[in-house]
Amino acid sequence: MGEESLRKRKGEDNGQEDGQSIQSDEPQTTNLQKQAKLFLSPRYGICMIVGTIIGSGIFVSPKSVLANAGAVGPCLTIWAACGVLATLGALCFAELGTMITKSGGEYPYLMEAFGPIPAFLFSWTSLLVTKPSSFAIICLSFAEYASAPFYPGCDPPQVVIKCLAAAAIVIITIVNSLSVKLASYLQNLLTAAKMIIVIIIIVSGIVLLAQGKTENFEDSFKDSKISISSIGLAFYNGLWAYDGWNQLNYITEELKNPYRNLPLSIIIGIPLVTICYVLINISYFTVMTSTELLQSQAVAVTFGDRILYPASWIVPLFVAFSTIGSANGTCFTAGRLVYVAGREGHMLKVLSYISVKRLTPAPAIIFYGAVAIIYIIPGDIDTLINYFSFAVWIFYGLTVFALIVMRFTRKELKRPIRIPIVVPVLVTLVSILLVLAPIISAPELAYLYCVLFILSGLIVYVLFVHFKFNWPQKISKPITMHLQMLLEVVPAEDVPE
Repeated sequence: MGEESLRKRKGEDNGQEDGQSIQSDEPQTTNLQKQAKLFLSPRYGICMIVGTIIGSGIFVSPKSVLANAGAVGPCLTIWAACGVLATLGALCFAELGTMITKSGGEYPYLMEAFGPIPAFLFSWTSLLVTKPSSFAIICLSFAEYASAPFYPGCDPPQVVIKCLAAAAIVIITIVNSLSVKLASYLQNLLTAAKMIIVIIIIVSGIVLLAQGKTENFEDSFKDSKISISSIGLAFYNGLWAYDGWNQLNYITEELKNPYRNLPLSIIIGIPLVTICYVLINISYFTVMTSTELLQSQAVAVTFGDRILYPASWIVPLFVAFSTIGSANGTCFTAGRLVYVAGREGHMLKVLSYISVKRLTPAPAIIFYGAVAIIYIIPGDIDTLINYFSFAVWIFYGLTVFALIVMRFTRKELKRPIRIPIVVPVLVTLVSILLVLAPIISAPELAYLYCVLFILSGLIVYVLFVHFKFNWPQKISKPITMHLQMLLEVVPAEDVPE
């Protein structure tokens, strides 16, 4: 809605007809992106992918993947297959991102392929469920590892964990609201820090293998569980560790030369993560049997206790760096989704405003952080992961299906990257499997509630977006005015050149 009026004004100024293609020879550039493009280089794109994906997942998911796979061999195979699937999904998103050069991830793609209703349902679910719950999960993981050294021999109190997680959310939200430059530099620094612990674990595993610690890899496929439901659940947990493979699509407008750097970052970043994940799991199995790994409270900490003692404190410290870096990357990209949804008129208008001085979508980022803090209060990590994974793969599958649809309905769009049609078909089918697997294997009312919540967005859309009742606008107008003065924010088109 806001973007449409901006497009009309630009068309009038340039003597162009209204309703021109959503695509031009060069990606769009708005005032929000002018400062960001100075910092979001190809190197940053790779750091964003690696830094966002490698977070808490590799330190939380190995137990669940092994429990569902049943043996070492299938476990390692699934970790590699998850990396392949993430790469294929990211390549589908790369075609979408270079065909429709708008920030906001899945949102603009669903808008162009299916219209405003599916796009609104995505923004409704993402802004209130998947994105803040993911942010909360990562910060809770950070809080657990950061507080563990202060409570040796026992679990840290929940109030300490939740307060520390809330503090992490507040700090990350402030950093991303203040400066794109500061947030990108922090991302690069934390990515370097987390690679230290990854390298320590991988090198330790290679040394142990060279010393002959291979007994846990003998008969590695014995006792494996081969069924659709068990494999599906194993993929579920493995893919949680890979989540973030689509993060660059949330900042397409802010990435330098996205036609080149978006696929380049994907092709380098995700295979790098896959290699790291497989080698880390191999390292775990050099010092732990399958039974010991399943009984471990924190796999990386157990590994550190056995290999790095008395310097085992290094592990929780660098795992904390790893998770906080992932949280920073998640906040940076998700704030752009709120911004784009507000710009389209699907959220409060003030959420599409940007800071006059700092050129950041501060209201969107603050809103995102506030919702994440709400999830921390009653939630625990396992419950949040289940809700997150179920909901997010519904929209991943729908978005990749949108790519298939637009191959036939939007043939006129330029496609700087054109992947074989078999790739999005395969990713769509796997997405359907991942959504149905937990329902088939362990049906719970929670999944029904999740679907009902997604569909409840239809009521909100009809009342507040389609019919545009006046009374909500009368309430929001003074709120918007006061927030503008407080945060010093204005619509993107009003920012001085």
